[in-house]
Parts: sequence; C-alpha cells; structure tokens
Amino acid sequence: MAVATNLGFPRIGAGRELKQALEAYWDGKISADSLLATAAALRRRHWELQRAAGIDVVPVGDFSLYDHVLDTACMVGAVPARYGWAPSPGAGASTPLAPCGDAAGAGRSTPAAGLGAEAGPGTAAAAEVPLDVYFAMARGTPGRGVPALEMTKWFDTNYHYIVPELEPGQAFHLASRKVVEEFREARTLGFEPRPVLLGPVSFLLLAKLRSPAEAGAAGRSPEASRSEAEGLGSRTAGSSGGEGAAGPRLALLDGLLPVYGQVLRELAAAGATWVQLDEPFLALDLDEPARAAFRRAYATLAQAAPGLRLFLATYFEGLRDNLELALSLPVQALHLDLVRDPGQLEQVLAAGVPPTLHLSLGVVDGRNVWRADLEAALALLERARDALGAGRLFVAPSCSLLHVPIDLNLETDLDPEIKGWLAFAKQKLEEVAVLTRALNQGRQAVAGALAASRAAVEARRRSPRRTRPEVQERLARLNPDETRRPSRAPQRRPLQRERLGLPLLPTTTIGSFPQTPEVRRLRARWRRGEIDTATYEEGIRAEIRRVIRLQEELGLDVLVHGEAERNDMVEYFAEQLEGFAFTRHGWVQSYGSRCVKPPILYGDVARPGPMTVRWITYAQSLTERPVKGMLTGPVTILQWSFVRDDQPREVTCRQIALAIRDEVQDLEAAGIRVIQIDEPAFREAMPLRQADRPAYLAWATECFRLVTGGVREETQIHTHMCYSEFNDILDAIAALDADVILIEASRSGMELLDAFVQHRYPSDIGPGVYDIHSPRVPPVDEIKALLRKAAAVLDPAQLWVNPDCGLKTRRYEEVEPALRHMVQAARELREEWAPAPAAGGR
Repeated sequence: MAVATNLGFPRIGAGRELKQALEAYWDGKISADSLLATAAALRRRHWELQRAAGIDVVPVGDFSLYDHVLDTACMVGAVPARYGWAPSPGAGASTPLAPCGDAAGAGRSTPAAGLGAEAGPGTAAAAEVPLDVYFAMARGTPGRGVPALEMTKWFDTNYHYIVPELEPGQAFHLASRKVVEEFREARTLGFEPRPVLLGPVSFLLLAKLRSPAEAGAAGRSPEASRSEAEGLGSRTAGSSGGEGAAGPRLALLDGLLPVYGQVLRELAAAGATWVQLDEPFLALDLDEPARAAFRRAYATLAQAAPGLRLFLATYFEGLRDNLELALSLPVQALHLDLVRDPGQLEQVLAAGVPPTLHLSLGVVDGRNVWRADLEAALALLERARDALGAGRLFVAPSCSLLHVPIDLNLETDLDPEIKGWLAFAKQKLEEVAVLTRALNQGRQAVAGALAASRAAVEARRRSPRRTRPEVQERLARLNPDETRRPSRAPQRRPLQRERLGLPLLPTTTIGSFPQTPEVRRLRARWRRGEIDTATYEEGIRAEIRRVIRLQEELGLDVLVHGEAERNDMVEYFAEQLEGFAFTRHGWVQSYGSRCVKPPILYGDVARPGPMTVRWITYAQSLTERPVKGMLTGPVTILQWSFVRDDQPREVTCRQIALAIRDEVQDLEAAGIRVIQIDEPAFREAMPLRQADRPAYLAWATECFRLVTGGVREETQIHTHMCYSEFNDILDAIAALDADVILIEASRSGMELLDAFVQHRYPSDIGPGVYDIHSPRVPPVDEIKALLRKAAAVLDPAQLWVNPDCGLKTRRYEEVEPALRHMVQAARELREEWAPAPAAGGR
C-alpha cells in the first residue's frame, strides 16, 4: 500500500500564535515555560490537523522556535565562542531547546541546568544549548553588543535561514536533543511520526567557515572578528564549490558524522523506524568532491543505527546529473520533487530503482497556492505504481509546506471564484490523501474528488479574469529602446551630484521607518470602517511629518517618507494593481517571528492610476532635502507573490515592470529627484542550476531597465538588495544600470564587497553598516570600522552610508540612536578623508 506523507508543516500557527509568543518572550512579558507551552500546543494541533487530513506519517522535528538550520547548528554544538557557551556538562543557562516538562507536552522533565534528559546508548549526558544562547545567535545580544549570525535566503525562497558559523578543525558535540524529544512527544500523543533532520552535507554547504584569523580572535571586538581572509568565508547556495569555497567546509564532515550517528541511535532507541534527512543540495550542481562527500556521509550513516531506515529528501529541483549518485546511496527511500521537474520520474525509472528503495513522489506543489491537477498528478503516480508497486511509494507534497499558508477555509472574504482555484497546506495534504487512496483503491474510490479537481482546473483555464487584451497588446509593442537610459551611470554621476548637492559619504536609509502600534491601529481601524478616510489620511500625514523632522534633526542627507501608509512592500502595490487577490490569514514565515502575507497573482497586471505619488510629494513639500520615491521592483513583486503558473514567469514580470514604469514616470514628473526601486529578491529568484541562469538574468535585468528606461539622466535611481550572494551575478547587477545599489553587508563584515571590487562595479554602493534585524545599537566606532573596510577596497567617492534594510520592524528607541551613530560616523570620516587644501590654500 502507498503511504500518504508530508515533509514539513508551517510552524507559525494559523493565528500567528508562535509570532506572538516569541515577541512576548523577547519583551519579557512571558516566561520560557509559557513560550514552550505555546510551541507544544502548536505542534500537537498541527499533528492532529495532518492526521485529520489523511496523512499516515507526520514529520516531527520540522517545528522550530526560529529556524531549522539554527536548530541543526545547536544540535551539533556549532556555537561560536562569542556567545559564551561551551559544550561541557553543566554549561549554559537554565532553559534548553529541548521540550521540558508538561509545558512542552513531553510528559517528563528536563534538568534545569539545561542537560539532556537521558543520553542515548553509549553516550554521556552533555550540556544542551540554552534558549538565551539560541536566540542570541539568531538576534544578537543588545546588552553585550554581540552581533547575530548572518542570515540569508533558503535557496530560491523568501524564507531566511541563520547561517551556521564554523571554523577550521571545528569540534562537534551533541548539544540539543530537540528532535529526539519531539519524536517522543508525538509518540506519547499517539501519532506515527517520522523525525526530520537537515542532512549533514547540506548543513555544511549552507554554513560559513571562519578564517584562521577569526578563529583566533575570540577576545577581539565584533567588527574585528569578521571575515579577514578572502574567499574562505564565502558560501553560495547554488553550487558546492568543491576544493574552492566548499572544500574546507566539507573537510569537517568526518567530525560531524559521529554526532549525526548518535542522534540516529537515540531516535532508534526511542522507537523510530524511519528518519528523514533533507539534502536539497543533492538536486543542485555538484562537483566530484561534493559527490564524494555524499557517498562518504551516507555510507557512514547507513551503519550508525542498524534497522533504522533513511528517507533521503531532495527538493526545489530535479536530480539531473546527480541521479546516478542519488540512486547509489545506501538509503531506503528517495524523495523527488515532481512539481519542479516532473520529467525526472521517467529518468529515475529508466535508470533502474534498486529493489530495496522506496520512492517518495512530490506531486502536490509545496511552494505555491494553486489546486493540484489531481488527474495529471495521478498519472505520474500510476506510472510509478505500475513500475514498482504501490508498496514502494510515498505520496507527498513537493517540499515542506513551510512556504504556504495553513488553511484556505479561514478565507471567508476571498472572491469565491478565485478561492475555488486555491489550496493551502491543509488542502494540499487532503490532495495527497486523495491521491494515495486512488493509488491503493483505484480511481473510482475518489471519483468525486477527481471530478471536482477537473472542474476547478477547467474553470480557471476558461475564466476571462485571467487576461487583459490591452496589457498583452502593450507588451507586444515593446521595443529595445524602452529598456535603455541615454548614458551609463558614470556619466550620469556628476549631473546627479550637482543637482542633489550631496557630500562625501551621503547618508540615507532603505525606506521604511518603524511602524508603531499607533500606526498599525490607525490602519486597522480604517480597514474596519471605524474611522473615515480623511481621518486616516491625516494620521498618515502626521506620521510623515514626524519622520521628516526626525531625519532632518538626525542630519540624514537623502530622506524617505517612512512608508507609514504601507502594510507590506509587495502587498501594498499589489492592492493597487489589477490582477491580484488578497487573503486575511495567508501568513507565511519569512524568518523568526517575521511573517508576510503574499498576494495571489492570478491574472494580467495593470496599473489603474498613481500609487505613491501623493504621499511622496507631500513628504518632499516638507523639506528642501531630497526625498526618495520608494517602489518595489518587478522581480520582487513577482517572487514574493504566489504567482500564476499558466504562463511563463518572464511574461508576468514584464507586465509588472510596465506598471511600475508608469509610476516612476509620474514620480519624476512630480519633481522627485531620487527614486528607489527595491529588488531584494533579484538573487533569490535566480534558478538554482547554473545552466538555467543566463535566461533568467537576461529577462530579469531587462524588466528592471524597462522600469527605469524612461527617466532623465539627472534623476538618480537607487535599488536595494539584501541577504544575497552577489559573486556570480555581478554582470547582471551592473546591467541593471542603477546609479546606487544599497546592500546588506554588516552581518558579513563587508565580505560581500569583494565581488564588487573584483568586478570594478561602476556605480555607487551603500553597504549596510548596521544590522536592522537585531535590536542592538551599533557604536560609532563599529560603523567607522566597517566603512574603513569598505573604503580599503572601494573608492570612498562611491560609498553611501545606510542600514542593511528597512526599519519597519524596529522600535524608535533603537532606530534613533543607531541612525545618530551612523550619521556621526559618516561625518567623522568625511573630516578624516577630506582632501588636503592645495598649497597656499586656507
């Protein structure tokens, strides 16, 4: 019999209960026990939901208080020394990561000192990573001035993971039994669980290796303890690097595997029969050293716990040239993402599936919200069943459901026609269950569900709401001149500097200022109809006045209006464009407690009228200093929406670009001198396989230039990109032809600038000088040290001074001193770097 299964479930809760509990805990409003009790209640609720949907085997260990990669780093004891924790018995604070007592639903206690409750066979009890250390790694420690670990995108998703920080000769220890405890918890509650672990090879490839200089710098300041050796700390999600970037990390594999082996033995002792090991890198470009690492890792793990079966999960791409490797590994099940690459099923079957190997077939999209075409999915499953037999098949989503909202049934206000085209996590699991039943009992057993699916697919295909002839005609009329400005950035620079009157090291911010509880309440009351539009808009104008006055007082050179009127940088624009639908409860985790509510892009995109002009021009009327027009770019709107799957993505992106182009031209006509088009998702949206990237980069850069191609030379175009690796796409970034690029750089200690230096990037660069995702306020000297590092490799005349990202999620009590320090640092360095007067000068 085929088995209905799932690879992972959203953590945050249908009502964002985890977000609320986390933020209350960080604010000191609830205890650790209360936070863990909320987590336990969510786990139980989600297991029950999955079982009720028809899932036979539920994942455990996929739940996280912040991030599953950070959980893995804690599991193996990869805690940098600056966080003040050592893997010795009795070390650490009082609250471990593992569930404790009744609060966690495990039904048994964990020692208060943070020790593991019981050691597995042949192991000794060891200190577990405490909760305060865990959150310090994720968020930094404001009181002690210790920065957080780096954060970057999880492959080509909008989920951010915490980057593990390793060092040459890294010692690994079992320092968190979270997955073992959650397995026991689920078993106690009567579920059939399968533990989930991030696989050891992917863990290392996702990590950052500190240089030898950093490894010996434990007593130095945070800014001095960042990357100092070129290349050693670099890490690219799209390739393994072999003897280059990844080689030193993979050299740590032999020391890491004993910890994984110990975890597998403890899970087996607790009653586990299967363990899921997620290895997304197995579906990416690998060189021979990386392939050898996979062979060595799984040969070792296969012997770690005899009788325990290994379920190897790949996703986000097809196996392609790694197919032979995957089929040769000593595992008992292999998961294939048949949404991203449905053709790989035939390749696997043709290659010959070993007789002891099960296949898990991901035929329901775990990344998007459209209903599955059950008949098309069932055709794939029946092909596999006919070749292998139903008893060797798992039916599953393509990947973890972390990337979709929880329950479509909560959307009582959604347009009924569009709602009929959709499926969220709960509905996707129901689709998995229907498909599994069809495999086991025949199509007639689910005839009603298949008929409903067929009707929904046909209704969507026939709906006139998907197409707009005027949009398609405008696209057809495009010509190459519309994607070019009259001159290149170096030629435009003097015109813009003269018009704007900017000093050396001009200071600015990325766009948003803190959205205070008062602003959020104002918007909520207006949306509920409790106040009229005039009252709401006067409240927004008051907030804009406050933000402009504050920036002038702080001494910033290029101002922003603060975005008080905006709920989200994508949703705000989508609400004013045609072709989008919106949810009320469609929250998806972005990182930690941060959630986003992606709009649903279902049809051709058009702009009925100006979207931002009146707010930006009002802000500009309050000051003589330039105020930036703030727009979200077409690639980011595309990537951070649930995008239609019935036409090529590049066609949809060009439609968005034309709408944003019209807004840019309206802003320029209204006298706005600086316009920022944010593209934080530009790198994230890039295909994971090298062979697929040139085509994407061609149309993505074209779409950006389509937005800006109509502006005058003296209008300065900014763009913002964050938490990305730029080394392999600098040609494309240069091809955007922006005048200023603002990037995340503080968490990496300006490491990202190496790529811009090697490329001789022609435009201005604003490397973020403080991390807005941490509540700490950076001192002036730390900011100056980062700017000196930047100036050591770039012309100071190219440099802007700005935070890493928008300030929306921060508080004014953090933002004001941080920006004050940033401006002071820029001023002091201007004086230090000012040209000496000519002979005879004064």
